[in-house]
Amino acid sequence: MTNEATRIAFSDGIAEIVLSRPEKGNPFDALFNAELCDHASRLTSDPAVRAILIRAEGKYFSVGADFKWLGRDREALPRLLKEATATLHSAIVRLTRGDAPVIVAVHGLCVGGATALTASADFALAGESASFYAAYNRIGFVADGAGTHFIPRRVGSRRATEFFLLNETWDAARAAQNGLINRVVPDDALLDEARALARQLADGPTRTYGEMKRLMATYMDRSIETQLEDEAQAIARCARTDDCWNALQSLIERKPITYQGR
Repeated sequence: MTNEATRIAFSDGIAEIVLSRPEKGNPFDALFNAELCDHASRLTSDPAVRAILIRAEGKYFSVGADFKWLGRDREALPRLLKEATATLHSAIVRLTRGDAPVIVAVHGLCVGGATALTASADFALAGESASFYAAYNRIGFVADGAGTHFIPRRVGSRRATEFFLLNETWDAARAAQNGLINRVVPDDALLDEARALARQLADGPTRTYGEMKRLMATYMDRSIETQLEDEAQAIARCARTDDCWNALQSLIERKPITYQGR
């Protein structure tokens, strides 16, 4: 399926969301945010989708905000930003809360909201060409797209403060060292590596992945008693899945385990 800012493709349980306006640098604008929100709503509601890969076409992953769009009307800017972040933020929440693991494959420049999106993903791979630029305070903005939620969790509060307030740019090696991404791969291997990871995840126990994602999303905000009870409830829900029962039987019978995502 092709939209104006993105295109989406399905292959055997894997959905790829492709940023597809390379001539504009794949900006995070109202159009992109709305499309991402629509994709997130549909993909996280479809049990056939067992992994989601986000990647981009062109020289850059994303140049971040579209300055021309932001600079058109001073009086309307606060309203426009509230409308644009409403769809972007809904997309982030749905991808985070959904069962299917999310992988981001980053090459070239990754700016502002695109860096926040990278941090929000369950897995982030970067090509050697990748660089991550905070950018927000250069135009007097704070971070959006859950950047203030996920980036401190990935890299620690001290490094996150430096990244945002000093408006830093991290190359791929530093991003990996700081914990923003999982690993760096050669640019020409990035897509193959990301697709191989998506395939591995898509072949796994999807509903169990969702339970684990949601537990890890809340662990910093809960007391130990609440987190332990959430774990107990989640593992009980896992026990009701076909994948759990079939895996147990396969292990008892010493047969290979095959997961169906249900």
